[in-house]
Amino acid sequence: MEPYEVHVFVCTSGGTCPHQGAAGVHAFLKEAVLRAKLKAKVRVNHAGCLDQCGHGPVVVIYPENVWYTHVSVEDAEVIFTRHILGGRPVERLRFQPPHLGANKLARDSEGRPIERCASCRGGHADTAAYVGE
Repeated sequence: MEPYEVHVFVCTSGGTCPHQGAAGVHAFLKEAVLRAKLKAKVRVNHAGCLDQCGHGPVVVIYPENVWYTHVSVEDAEVIFTRHILGGRPVERLRFQPPHLGANKLARDSEGRPIERCASCRGGHADTAAYVGE
């Protein structure tokens, strides 16, 4: 038996996720778990850098190994309802990396993306904190 049925990691550190609203996504998911009285079954943790800088906030759910990128608080609500409660990954929000391993977008000296994501959500992902044109 595992200690938790679902383990949720929210990248709240690294080069870009802190600038892209990760703290709000983490706080929402923690509160949603408490409101649903699922604290004994679902664990929400801060995660260190997941090497997907610029695609944040990044949320990973185990045991399914489902990665979500560009997650807003509104997206987190959908992920909580459909995936965590309903057991069905939200396909339109899933990360579709161009290759295995690190997939970092270019960023400025303050960690803000200077390149838009062209691979997530059919090339229509909103790159939070983007500072380019």
